[in-house]
Amino acid sequence: MLFISVPPAATPKMLVSEFARFLGMPLTHRLNQTQITGAVCDLLCELGTQLVLIDDVHLLDTQRRAGAETSDQLKHLGERIPATFVYSAIDVETSPLLSGVRGAQIAGRFKIFRHRPLAYATEQDRSVWDDLVRAMEDLLRLRAHRPGTLVKHAAYLHARTAGRLGSLSHLIREAALIALTEGTERITKQLLSEVELDAAAEAQARPVRPARRK
Repeated sequence: MLFISVPPAATPKMLVSEFARFLGMPLTHRLNQTQITGAVCDLLCELGTQLVLIDDVHLLDTQRRAGAETSDQLKHLGERIPATFVYSAIDVETSPLLSGVRGAQIAGRFKIFRHRPLAYATEQDRSVWDDLVRAMEDLLRLRAHRPGTLVKHAAYLHARTAGRLGSLSHLIREAALIALTEGTERITKQLLSEVELDAAAEAQARPVRPARRK
């Protein structure tokens, strides 16, 4: 699997260079776009890569020259590399990516899957969320952390993050960093409550206060 994010104001060379960096390939100023592209495609084919994840594709504006050429580069990579390409974006249907002739070509090559925050209403919802929290907790390398602590507080974590994966990852990662810097090397509910999240998650989790009586 390969994962990259589209750089702001990306050019074809910038894009394929992100592929090369993920693969750990050495890059020099002497290498041109064609050379980097060829090397990347050859290595990914040799490795048998089956999945390519590309985030932030909404940054590509196919109405502008750089965006159009970069979208052409993505098309070329998809034809050279025998893997499944998955694009991730925000409001992709209204983004410049799908506008114009090139945008129509992209729309004709991909299916759109809309993902909403994970729910926590049914038993199946809770099972999926708990498994996700457990998987993230298993990645922690804190010496004093008690396994199962985060799963125990899965409902609280859902309430704090409103079911958003990015917010959950941010919450656990920042709590782990605080635990390391403070020397406790364990995550508690108290520590989680002290971490300030993104504005969307905080607004969703903030309790509604009753209006003051006049």
